[in-house]
Amino acid sequence: VQLQASGGGLVQAGGCLRLSCAASGSIFRINAMGWYRQAPGKERELVATITNGGSTNYADSVKGRFTISRDNAKNTVWLLMSSLKPEDTAVYYCNALLERSRLGGIYPYWGQGTLVTVSS
Repeated sequence: VQLQASGGGLVQAGGCLRLSCAASGSIFRINAMGWYRQAPGKERELVATITNGGSTNYADSVKGRFTISRDNAKNTVWLLMSSLKPEDTAVYYCNALLERSRLGGIYPYWGQGTLVTVSS
C-alpha cells in the first residue's frame, strides 16, 4: 500500500493551497483518511480527518480555514487550506486507516509528507 501526497509549496500568509493524497495497492477498504503535520521542533499533530461516511474532525487551530474532503471510489483525500498563517508551516502527512483484506485488521498507513511553507 502506498499513499502519495502532493500539493505542498511556498505561499504567502493569507493564501491558499490544496494538498492531495491518493492511496494505492492492495486495499480492501479505507475507513478513515486524514492529514497530520509536524513543524520543526514539534511533535506531529492531527490537522483533520474524514471517515468513509463523510464525518469530519478538525484541530481547533484550523477550523474555519481548512476543509478536508475525499473520494472513496478513488481512495483520495484532499485538504484545502485557506487563510494560511506562518504557524501553519510544517510537513504535512496524509494518513489512512485501512483494511487490506476482509478478515484482516485495520492498520494505519502514512504518506511521505509534503512541505508547506507560509511566509509572513
